[in-house]
Amino acid sequence: MVDDKSAGYGTVKLAPLASDSESNNSGPVIKKKAPWWSYIWDYDPNRTKVERKFIQKLDVSLLTILSLGYFIKNLDQTNISNAYVSGMKEDLKMNANQLNLIDVAWTTGYVVGQLPSQVILTKVRPSVWIPSCELVWTILTFCLAAASTSNQVIAIRFLVGLVESIFYPAAHFLIGSWYKPSELGKRAGIFHASSAAAAMFSGYLQAAVYTGLNGTLGKAGWQWLFVMDGVISAPICLAGFFLIPDLPENTRAFYINEDDATLARKRMDDVGRAPRKKLGWSILKRVFTRWHVWALTILYIIFINVGPSSSINPLSLWLKANKWPVTQINIIPTGQSAVQLVTTVGFAILSDYLQNRPLVMSISTFLGLFNSLCLAIWNIPVGLKWFSYFISRAAVPYGPLSMSWANEICGNDAEERALVLGIMNAAGYAFNAWLPLLTYPATDAPRFRKGFIFSTCAFVAQFIITGVVWWLQRWENRRKKEKGRESELGAVPGSAVEL
Repeated sequence: MVDDKSAGYGTVKLAPLASDSESNNSGPVIKKKAPWWSYIWDYDPNRTKVERKFIQKLDVSLLTILSLGYFIKNLDQTNISNAYVSGMKEDLKMNANQLNLIDVAWTTGYVVGQLPSQVILTKVRPSVWIPSCELVWTILTFCLAAASTSNQVIAIRFLVGLVESIFYPAAHFLIGSWYKPSELGKRAGIFHASSAAAAMFSGYLQAAVYTGLNGTLGKAGWQWLFVMDGVISAPICLAGFFLIPDLPENTRAFYINEDDATLARKRMDDVGRAPRKKLGWSILKRVFTRWHVWALTILYIIFINVGPSSSINPLSLWLKANKWPVTQINIIPTGQSAVQLVTTVGFAILSDYLQNRPLVMSISTFLGLFNSLCLAIWNIPVGLKWFSYFISRAAVPYGPLSMSWANEICGNDAEERALVLGIMNAAGYAFNAWLPLLTYPATDAPRFRKGFIFSTCAFVAQFIITGVVWWLQRWENRRKKEKGRESELGAVPGSAVEL
């Protein structure tokens, strides 16, 4: 058996994957060989049938509704980029700088709403707060279809960012409140992969809408995109009120009985994941006197800002500059999202299997560094340029893995965990509100020379901060072990060690 507590995963018990036999006082015990799928999905031979069914309930309900929620969030977030290259720019007489301003407006709202939302999350049930905000941003998405000026779009996008700000850190907080470390990475990866599915779907949807509905009822194709996004989002918002189970200590979900709730609390207690306590001013001292918030926030600031903002897709603008048809401009970049989807799930599975978040995060960083370096050089073979554009999304899995890592590093303090996740995301997007204006201004399209050079340097910095956080985590775990040994010695009568 392996105890991986030193890796920051809590106490995780893993059975050997090969056939083995052991002897004890009762005679030899033959261990069943682990199934082939244990290399892909979490497998624990000591897990009871009741616990297996409970985890399946969580996957079908919590993981599904959060993934669908992130799907519609990203659908409503990325539709601006699709609408811009599909006629909105011409119809609203927008210039390239206004696209940047629309993105700044969304990001500003996203940053402003982040921390208040995380505080509210410690007071209000997630099953009420999250779907309510989803419903508001769905209504605002319908409003975008009626916008007639770029200023209206900017104002609406600010409000969209404000209500969307609650979702990502809240979802990671919920996932980290129900799943063990050996289960966490895969679920966080699957959750995050829904954003790639949304980007793909938005491209296909815009292409279909532009072809089939452009001009219908006097509405342009880009306006119909917002209408269709709203129609898709509404039922998912309503389902959230019933399927989000809140937290193990206060769940009232219809599909979780009292035995399930007791099991959930025990599972979290076994891995040192603390439940919520009454929120007080002491939380500020606990958060800001630990290294967690400072190092993890720097890590996430770098990750969020290694590339352009969400409204700027260098591949789409490169295709537009080379006179590709609108339909293909919307469809071809969905290949990037496919790469993101596969690598996000694949890297998440690998990180759970290896039980080593920083190693897999570094692989993701390397792929991002390679792509940005190639595009910074620019004068490269056309095939390599296409490859670089598509492989760029392999750098995205770093994000959900870092959130899973933060969930584990801060696992002993639920309030710290909630605030640190919120601060990480808010700080990252606080820089993202203005930094892409300097690094990836739309006026530099399609080459973005200084942007790709900046990304190359940022990925190097990402390597460094990943190593720093890894070292700090190991240092903290060593200190905890030393204190534990000292406490045990101090508790022995006649011990020479004084504490």
